[in-house]
Amino acid sequence: MSDPCFLGEVAGATPGTVVDITGAEGHHASSVRRIRVGESVLVTDGQGHAVRGPAIEVTKGSVRVEVVEVLEAPVTAHRWVGVQALPKSDRAELAVATLTEMGVHEILAWQADRSIVRWKGDKQAKGVAKWQAAAREATKQSRRFLVPPVALAQTEDVVDRIRGAAAAYVFHESATEPLVRQNLPESGEVMFIVGPEGGITDQEVEAFVAAGAHPVTICDAVLRTSTAGVVGLTQLRAMADHAG
Repeated sequence: MSDPCFLGEVAGATPGTVVDITGAEGHHASSVRRIRVGESVLVTDGQGHAVRGPAIEVTKGSVRVEVVEVLEAPVTAHRWVGVQALPKSDRAELAVATLTEMGVHEILAWQADRSIVRWKGDKQAKGVAKWQAAAREATKQSRRFLVPPVALAQTEDVVDRIRGAAAAYVFHESATEPLVRQNLPESGEVMFIVGPEGGITDQEVEAFVAAGAHPVTICDAVLRTSTAGVVGLTQLRAMADHAG
């Protein structure tokens, strides 16, 4: 079994130094996961840096870890940005978790025209916070060292990001070209856009295409919005590995 992973401050850590898991993470490590002295754990700052080492002291709300190994998230040529239309609440966290596990670098929670869920007023901050929490938990579960930031985006925000990206792909059932036949750029920000349960409107597709995005298919069936993103990201990562 791989070492359990927790979030904590690791800046400046070197072999032989000590880092502390405190706060909510410390409580989770000591009281929920019941980490014991001598047990090896991972501690990451969620920004790509991590350490590994044994627990040398465990209290009710904290764990002290002696650093044995300093680790870094692997450098990738591409920065994957998932634009996920707001799905039904029971599937939102699944979408965020699977994208995080697959190595997405950033998630934009897109308020699409046909999104059943509408984030208005206080719901916006609460919705983003809930998605961000799901990303943090998935990061720890998958032993990744980068927690992808989550932000709410309107259609015009997505259009602006497309203009600055190296490539952008709209997953659309009516597209005629499959994603795997696209020419992936050698590096840079690559966006992939997943529509809501009701589908992406023609106006949204036109706006994305005008900004430089390419409509593509990722399957010969219609996938759920909560699974389409991870299927597409899997294909993109395979394309990048093959090209490399």
